[in-house]
Amino acid sequence: MIASASQTTRRQVLQAGIAVGLTAASSTVLGQAPATATPSTEPSRIHPFRVAIRHERLAELRRRIEATRWPTRELVSDRSQGVQLATAQALARFWATGYDWRRFEAKLNALPQFKTEIDGVDIHFIHVRSRHRDALPLIMTHGWPGSIVELLEAVGPLTNPTAHGGTAADAFHLVLPSIPGYGFSGKPDELGWDYNRTARAWAELMHRLGYTRWVAQGGDVGAAVTDSIGRLAPTGLLGIHMNLLVPALGSTDNLPENTDEEKAAAAALQVFSTSGRGYIVEQSTRPQTIGYALLDSPVALAAWMLDHDTDSYLKISRAFLGGPPSGNLTREHVLDNVSVYWLTGTGESAARLYWERAQTAGAGQTAPAVRVPVAFSAFPGEIFQAPRSWAEAIYPTLDYYHQPARGGHFAAWEQPGLFTQELRAAFRPLR
Repeated sequence: MIASASQTTRRQVLQAGIAVGLTAASSTVLGQAPATATPSTEPSRIHPFRVAIRHERLAELRRRIEATRWPTRELVSDRSQGVQLATAQALARFWATGYDWRRFEAKLNALPQFKTEIDGVDIHFIHVRSRHRDALPLIMTHGWPGSIVELLEAVGPLTNPTAHGGTAADAFHLVLPSIPGYGFSGKPDELGWDYNRTARAWAELMHRLGYTRWVAQGGDVGAAVTDSIGRLAPTGLLGIHMNLLVPALGSTDNLPENTDEEKAAAAALQVFSTSGRGYIVEQSTRPQTIGYALLDSPVALAAWMLDHDTDSYLKISRAFLGGPPSGNLTREHVLDNVSVYWLTGTGESAARLYWERAQTAGAGQTAPAVRVPVAFSAFPGEIFQAPRSWAEAIYPTLDYYHQPARGGHFAAWEQPGLFTQELRAAFRPLR
């Protein structure tokens, strides 16, 4: 269903600094899980977007949660058999009886959201322009099992630094796109949407928004996209920042393992490769198979997304079992993220990005070197805390490296204050 954009939405477009020449601006009402996206008839146009999930969809979600067919309890006292029954049941109870989607929907709709067709796919993005004149344009890419949800808590500190302990010189204009197949972006209906293609789409998006000088940031899958942006070196790119050393996940053969720090990183990667890569194997080889569960059962989707890495799992599990949340990894925020996947029906399309990457891995093509300045933040709770020596070996242009005191895989989500400090310091020399 298409409805005319409100005057408020029109003002948001103007405030975002986008010349869209509104003649057919629209907001989208999501009533059922979308099929393949229908591109706009005017590919270069940027249209306002609002989220409005029908009540029937929310009622159906609750019915499906309440009808969950539960497995028996795990036979171990830890998470070595997967997401524990007590955690899953506590999550389901809160999701069905205490969670308020409308609260999050209003939070999203308070931000300037847009869609634009790029390379045949409608791309959803949030675009918040700072009120500070010399703000630096920044595009940030989420990961899996994350979404734009994991980046929202950093919007205020990044765009309005004077209200969050910074100065006007720290300000960013912020662009937060949803990866194709994720959240409110369209689902690709053809093969080939890998990290490189997404990186090219992001370069086009920044060009379309009128930015001639900009920087890029990402963690998890977003780090892989940001790495690709750095290697593509599109016009206007000044530098990149990442908080996961993605190339090391593939191989550490050419990385030093001499110091205690290097040995600890190698050991953590070994643990991950032997007991933590189940979701990578499944999504890289059989995304369609796991997709049936992810589209049919809300609890299956939530469990699949929670079972990512030990640090974030333990923090999230503790929050649902009555313990204190770790930063912003609250019950509400975690379910905001899972609900986005459920209500957009993107469990399987998000998983396909891993399959796309697997098709090009080991193809014998040598990726170009990253020649722009690189910044890296090694958060202590990440899958492995990459040493500076590893970051320098992979990125010879590394000019910023720091180990924050707290934070894990979902760094921007869990610790938006520390994350913001990292980006301010990382990109300060490039302003």
